[in-house]
Amino acid sequence: MTKLARQQLIVELAHEGPLPNQQELCKVLARRGFPVTQATLSRDINELRLVRTPEGYALANGDAPSEPLPAVSRVVREFVREVRRAQNLLVIKTTSGSAQPVALAVDSEGWEEVVGTVAGDDTVLIITPDNKNARKLQTRLEDMRA
Repeated sequence: MTKLARQQLIVELAHEGPLPNQQELCKVLARRGFPVTQATLSRDINELRLVRTPEGYALANGDAPSEPLPAVSRVVREFVREVRRAQNLLVIKTTSGSAQPVALAVDSEGWEEVVGTVAGDDTVLIITPDNKNARKLQTRLEDMRA
């Protein structure tokens, strides 16, 4: 089973309606003969430019309603469960499957405190230049959760 065939199936499934979370999508793909890891599926979702909606993943290239990115405050309020600081790093725990939208929202803000982000399934790592900026960003994110 090729990557192209797998991604075509994902697009076909997305045309039928929003896709479930990544774990459920992995199960659907496996039943259709495409066993994949969550990491592979995450890369496919990124390459296909699917967007996460409240209903699940959807096509973003005109096949789904085109909406601006939600405000970072909304994304943080809805998905972030915990913000922990370790020196100049912030570890953000999110609901399952929500780390990438949180990282995208943070990246899109262009905050000078953020050097970069790395997102998994339910964890975002935010790198800041120093401890002072990490504390400042932690306070900002925690205030959004309140």
